[in-house]
Amino acid sequence: MLVTTSKIVLVTGAGAGVGRAITHALTAAGHLVVAVGRTEATLDETVATAPGPGSAQAIRADVTDPAAVDAVFAQIVRRWGRLDALINNAGIFGPAKPIDELSVAEWKQVVDINLTGSFLCGQAAFRLMKTQTPPGGRIINNGSISAHTPRPNTVAYAASKHGITGLTKALNLEGRAHGIAVGQIDIGNAATELTAGIAAGSLQADGSVRPEPTIDAAHVARLVAQTVDLPLEVNVPFLTVMATGMPYIGRG
Repeated sequence: MLVTTSKIVLVTGAGAGVGRAITHALTAAGHLVVAVGRTEATLDETVATAPGPGSAQAIRADVTDPAAVDAVFAQIVRRWGRLDALINNAGIFGPAKPIDELSVAEWKQVVDINLTGSFLCGQAAFRLMKTQTPPGGRIINNGSISAHTPRPNTVAYAASKHGITGLTKALNLEGRAHGIAVGQIDIGNAATELTAGIAAGSLQADGSVRPEPTIDAAHVARLVAQTVDLPLEVNVPFLTVMATGMPYIGRG
């Protein structure tokens, strides 16, 4: 894949899993990646193992903290002067529990990281992309298959990811007048630390537990990198990538 212009790309949740794979795909394509996450050690590993010809710079931050998000964007402006793309990837599954057993604190943790964090970063990106020269940019939100159809006992995760779909649509609409292309990638069973149990056996809607196929997160990352390389007059509002044999079409 040939890149003619290096871009400044912010990736949240870059310390592991899909976020690390996306960071590596973007640096391999020649971009400069601002890798954001909560854990310094894993961020440093992401940066240290990122392939060229691009590069990655780590910034430790909690995306649920408005002041921390503002500080990240202030540093981006100070160091690079602009942001070409935001990949809202930070997220957690939370505990797999029926709704009557889920605590308010557990609910809030999932919603705060998955949805509020994406809102805060999207808000800050809009402020910058509308005013930078030239204006415009791209935002890609990490949705999920669960943004459309939930798994059993995942009320907080499913609600937060359905919220991401609403956020994507709203920002897509608001971005039109400012050259900001907003889209969403819905991922099914990418093999990461968070999905390790799925291959061994996952609870199905009929109450059975069955193993499910997974895919290498590098395939997801390649699609994100290809979307980042598109000109801003081209948008990909929704993109689904999943393991071929997983139960999604017809889930339940």
